[in-house]
Amino acid sequence: MLKDSKIYVAGHRGMVGSAIVRELKRQGYTNIITRTHQELDLINQQAVNDFFAAERPEYVFLAAAKVGGIIANSTALADFMYDNMMLEMNVIHAAWKNGCKKLEFLGSSCIYPRMAPQPMPESCLLTSELEKTNEAYALAKISGLKYCEYLNRQYGTDYISVMPTNLYGPNDNYHPEHSHVLPALIRRFHEAKESGVESVTCWGDGSPFREFLYVDDLANLCVFLMNNYSGSETVNAGTGKELTIKELTELVAETVGYEGEIKWDTSRPNGTPRKLLDVSKATKLGWTYQTELADGIRLAYEDFLSNPLRAER
Repeated sequence: MLKDSKIYVAGHRGMVGSAIVRELKRQGYTNIITRTHQELDLINQQAVNDFFAAERPEYVFLAAAKVGGIIANSTALADFMYDNMMLEMNVIHAAWKNGCKKLEFLGSSCIYPRMAPQPMPESCLLTSELEKTNEAYALAKISGLKYCEYLNRQYGTDYISVMPTNLYGPNDNYHPEHSHVLPALIRRFHEAKESGVESVTCWGDGSPFREFLYVDDLANLCVFLMNNYSGSETVNAGTGKELTIKELTELVAETVGYEGEIKWDTSRPNGTPRKLLDVSKATKLGWTYQTELADGIRLAYEDFLSNPLRAER
């Protein structure tokens, strides 16, 4: 990408999209196009086609998605599948129809099988059954990356896919029911500290292992790959490090300053036992993460405290 290339970031108000915009600006890119949901509904095919025909962006970062935690994913299955399938197909297809030079599709590590080999290589995609609690979202994301692959094979496009591990950081969603585990813990422990609650009960038994990547590190990788990678196989984005949910919970509580007791409700689901990405591909390309988890959680908590609308999100 040239510094004045026309770059469209879909989903620029979300955690990932806003981080990509920050990274592009940090690196000196000056011609960044964005649209709010009110200005452009990506689920509306005609609106998306009209936008691409008028703007004709050279490069597209497709970070827009309907996202949520384990509750949202397991209760709104149809919504998650339809909304994500429609918006990603609309954007990818319109980009191709209007001569986009390169598109980067952002997926999720949940595309890999529930019992995938650990760490999970890109090649394990579609080798066995998905995790049921987020199957609808995973199927939509798999469809998006496969459409990019098929366009490459049939029409010679240069469309790539990135599969991030669990993300966190500035502009995260702290909704009490619809957020992911790390921001949910930040909010719960903060509110427990503020109200003087003696104990906090968390779901499951704390045994599952999880990997976390600071969102600004992902954004750095996204720009790096747009400039340095071409290929139909996806690229994993992570740290290659993991910890148990119990360890994560204790780290968040310490960062927030909550000193009460942490209890576990074992009647609640644990989710996938382990989700560690094999990041050797990104490493061989010359990229590695920069932000350690303890530092990232501190930065995320500072962002939470500075966000006056966090209670409504």
